[in-house]
Amino acid sequence: MARILLACAVLAAASPVAKNVLSVRSAPTQTSAFFRSFQRDMARAGYARSASRSMAHAHVNTAAVSQDELKRQVGYKAIDDYVKSGMVVGLGTGSTAAMAVERLGQLWKSGEVKDIVAVPTSERTREQAESYGIPLATLDTHPDLDVAIDGADEVDPDLNLVKGGGGAHLREKMVEARAKKFIVIVDESKLTDALGPGFPVPVEITPFCHEHTRRAIEQLPALGGKAKAVLRMGTSSSNQPDGDNIAVSDNGNYIVDIHFDEPIADAPALANQLIETVGVVEHGLFIGMTTAVIVAGKDGIYVKE
Repeated sequence: MARILLACAVLAAASPVAKNVLSVRSAPTQTSAFFRSFQRDMARAGYARSASRSMAHAHVNTAAVSQDELKRQVGYKAIDDYVKSGMVVGLGTGSTAAMAVERLGQLWKSGEVKDIVAVPTSERTREQAESYGIPLATLDTHPDLDVAIDGADEVDPDLNLVKGGGGAHLREKMVEARAKKFIVIVDESKLTDALGPGFPVPVEITPFCHEHTRRAIEQLPALGGKAKAVLRMGTSSSNQPDGDNIAVSDNGNYIVDIHFDEPIADAPALANQLIETVGVVEHGLFIGMTTAVIVAGKDGIYVKE
């Protein structure tokens, strides 16, 4: 606290009024030391945003940190801990994954990582990565990835996931299934005892006879007639209706969201039944794919493996 008060005093001394009575030439070294100390204290409180890999966010008090800052902390940590020069990196989609892309862009521009190639999982991610000048490719030319980093909508104790709230789960699964390591980045609110009630499971389906496919999904044995499949309307990147037209994914398909009142009894069985349903392109259950989950929680950032 004394350091923070002292740093505030330095800030006050820099005001237009103080400049009339203080000489700033006499103590530049002392002032710099005060601010370095101040930055260290603020970093411990979770406010560090340095572009340097050496200022990784390892010790974070998340109690006073905003949701966006929590996303930034886990996104930056994933890049700092798992990405090295020469890697092929899968880039996920969503607000948390965007923070990882931001971090990778910083390190690429600074030269701290070199000779990387990134495979984006959506048009939104591609545009963001291009804005940083990150070299991009697809699975057609780079089918084997060193690591993929992405967020999730739900994570169960076995590290199974629900993904696809942003409508990119088909491309996400295609890319992340090819990664040697799949690193998931979330805040603690995404952890659940069982998948289902907390977030609808998205399923990408063909436009052809989509109502037939929607009904077939609702009748799957693993659902036991206890879930409702709802056609996504408006923007494909949101599972909340925000328009009158059917949402269309980046791949030209429709999406239905399966809403549950009870936990999914057998998520692996449901995943198998969904993918075997004619008309289903891909679903948002990611079973047995996760290497590690980086979590921002009330006690700080920690890793589940």
